[in-house]
Amino acid sequence: MNQTREQWTSKLGFILATAGSAIGLGAIWKFPYVAGSAGGGAFFFVFLLFTLLVGLPILLAEFIIGRGSQQNAISAYTTFAPGTKWSLIGRLGVVTSFILLSFYSVVGGWILIYLIKSLTGGLNNYTADEYGQLFNDLIANPFIAISGQLIFLLITIIIVAKGVQKGIEQASRIMMPALFVSFFILIIRSLTLEGVGEGLRFFLYPDFFALNSKTILYALGQSFFALSVGVSVMVTYSSYVSKTENLPKSSLTIVLMNILISLLAGLAIFPAVFSFNVEPEEGPGLLFVVLPAVFDQMPFGIFFLIIFLLLFLFATLTSAFSILEMIVAVFVKDEAEKRKKITWQAGSLIFLLGIPSTLSFGLLSDVTVFGKTIFDLADYLVSNILLPIGALSISIFAFLKIPRQTLIDEISTGTNNGKRIFTIWFFLIRYIAPIAIIIVFLDVIGVFDMLHLFK
Repeated sequence: MNQTREQWTSKLGFILATAGSAIGLGAIWKFPYVAGSAGGGAFFFVFLLFTLLVGLPILLAEFIIGRGSQQNAISAYTTFAPGTKWSLIGRLGVVTSFILLSFYSVVGGWILIYLIKSLTGGLNNYTADEYGQLFNDLIANPFIAISGQLIFLLITIIIVAKGVQKGIEQASRIMMPALFVSFFILIIRSLTLEGVGEGLRFFLYPDFFALNSKTILYALGQSFFALSVGVSVMVTYSSYVSKTENLPKSSLTIVLMNILISLLAGLAIFPAVFSFNVEPEEGPGLLFVVLPAVFDQMPFGIFFLIIFLLLFLFATLTSAFSILEMIVAVFVKDEAEKRKKITWQAGSLIFLLGIPSTLSFGLLSDVTVFGKTIFDLADYLVSNILLPIGALSISIFAFLKIPRQTLIDEISTGTNNGKRIFTIWFFLIRYIAPIAIIIVFLDVIGVFDMLHLFK
């Protein structure tokens, strides 16, 4: 075991930090609008099933690789497969993290801009159409958009530069409980609105007749991307975990927390949306256009909008911490004195890399590659290409290159049911997860659509 490597101070610190990493844009922003456009309750049921059968096994695989090696996301793979090219998984993760945080920070900047405007009274008394125009004007303004992105990244850099214990863990201990408290405040308000029954029925009642192959693929993709597996971020976080930690229990706890947040997001949003007769299929604009309009119609609506923006900011920041930490850990290599310098260098590079994405909604809106803006291209590349390749590679690596006894030992630590858990996990990681990932990947690159054309 690497004695110079930082560790989480407690099991709770690890759980909160890792849950914070998993809970981000996927759970709070993407889940409600994907659920709204893909069948509500039926979608949520299938999403729940796939999260447990696909997301959980891959998450546990990353934990095993990280804790078993006690190394960063590149060295972890060479520890188990020295002299091979398997370290490319970690290198792919570093590249993916740079691109991911470069456009993720753009959305983080939007949240900060909206939070500042809501606190200064700049989000009051607009019509629904005017909220849409306001959003477009804000993200098209290069000074405002770049300033928001810069402040978001500065917060991320400052926390990560402090280290695992004093930075990421301490911030997560504050932000994650605050996130849950904020959600419950919003849900209580949402459930006291008139006519909430329709929203609850839409979200919680599974109409399986509404299911089709596209909805099932959406649910599979959402369950996979919501946990952010495939970037080796979880390999990095688990490398700071004590050898006595029960990894299956920790993995299940984090997955259940992610599912709970998705459930809370639906309970907070859909009753309010239906109460004010807004269509749930509003897409990505749900957060920045629809919800401000909905909150504006509520008594004390601006207060609840501020609460929502705060919780969304906390979730986005905790995910950003993990992405930057993954990059930093690779270059620091346990030399603690290098952390601050490398964190600022990596953060600065990410900021510069993200400027074209920030300007994709204004000065560079006419610049397209393969018909996509720079922001959309970065998002598509990460979500639809790099993450599936990374997750598939990790699942194959886990059962192919890690000795079976090592797998059993890592899974059995802290539990009396290690062999039974190993048997189930090994089946899922060897057969179910790879097949599911390949199906999602083939779908997003349009193979199924091409086959349909030949019918």
